[in-house]
Amino acid sequence: MHDFRKTLSALTIIMACVPVPSLADEKSAWRLFVSDHGAPVVHVLDAAGGKKIGTFSLKSPASLYASDSGRTVFAVQRDGNLVSAIATGISVDDHGDHGDIEIEAPQRLDADIAGKKPVHFVDHHGDIALFFDDEGVARIASEKTVLDGLPHIREVRTASPHHGVAIAFGEHMLVTEPHPEKPVEELPVGIRVLDRSGARVGNLHECPDLHGEATSGRLTAIACAKGLLVAKSGKDSPQTDFLAYPDNLPNGKSTTLAGGRGLQYFLGNYGSSAVVLIDPETEDAFRLIELPARRVHFAVDPVRPKFAYVFTEDGRLHQIDVLAGSITKSLALTEPYSMDGHWSDPRPRIAVAGDNILVTDPLKSTIRVVEAASFAKTGDIPLDGKPFNIVAVGGSGETH
Repeated sequence: MHDFRKTLSALTIIMACVPVPSLADEKSAWRLFVSDHGAPVVHVLDAAGGKKIGTFSLKSPASLYASDSGRTVFAVQRDGNLVSAIATGISVDDHGDHGDIEIEAPQRLDADIAGKKPVHFVDHHGDIALFFDDEGVARIASEKTVLDGLPHIREVRTASPHHGVAIAFGEHMLVTEPHPEKPVEELPVGIRVLDRSGARVGNLHECPDLHGEATSGRLTAIACAKGLLVAKSGKDSPQTDFLAYPDNLPNGKSTTLAGGRGLQYFLGNYGSSAVVLIDPETEDAFRLIELPARRVHFAVDPVRPKFAYVFTEDGRLHQIDVLAGSITKSLALTEPYSMDGHWSDPRPRIAVAGDNILVTDPLKSTIRVVEAASFAKTGDIPLDGKPFNIVAVGGSGETH
């Protein structure tokens, strides 16, 4: 006769060995990091309600850059000769079929990197390269060691001080070559590839008037006077090709680039009243978009990959459909901000946080909130001083 109790006992053991999904809640969290145009501070705000989470003191006013992972924000203090790092307190770990999100308090990291006149910041796959113009030196550290508070820094020295940039490329480094006769007064003339020991690999990749770089997908683009240098990983070292501006573009060049997220493309300025969409791997690589007024700032949307945004001096925010190559929506958002005057005057900057687009309005001590789906203004976040540079970090995931 069959013993039902033995069967039940065995079944109980089997069920105990079957993995049971842990109870988890789905949560989204976004934070804004905002620097002041004149004060040496960074404010941290909850993007959902605008509540201030914290304020960190700096040595001088800063430009802000979020790492690709969103775990770190770097405050580049050009006049303070210092780069400071802040742990954002938000991390999203990919587990294939889902992501886990951890939310903690933001904190200033004991990972300052000092040097004379830091300007360019580049994160390439977790390797942070900082270029110090008045030394002609790049300092490189992995984000992991920065988050640990013990940044392992290696230095790459160029021939002379200049307005340069460096990009960590796996076991290699792309670094600017200064102008041979007027390194301080003129922009770099090209890119050199260096190996881990600092030895040169191959010849100089010419790029007169070099200024502006970005990475999108597997490509890194560097802006030159007559086109772009486009680099990607090669068999033994980075492979670099030149993409010339076509004859159908008007006279001009890009000097600032942003790399698309989710779609591989680049968005660049082109003259004072236009932007250009660049896809190096298509036959029609450049698409010019004329703007109704002079450009102030632009940003790509990391959440909705087909969109990018441009703010113009007439106080309007424009939505660009990257696939269509045109402006699809426009919104009057602030009073006019003339581009006449000094290049560093306080003017609006754009960031994207989840469902919202944020635009700083420094002369009104306010951050304007625009819902991305409807492209309508939905609120304001007041912030003392002159809120200027802004970056957003966050995402969605399960909390256990």
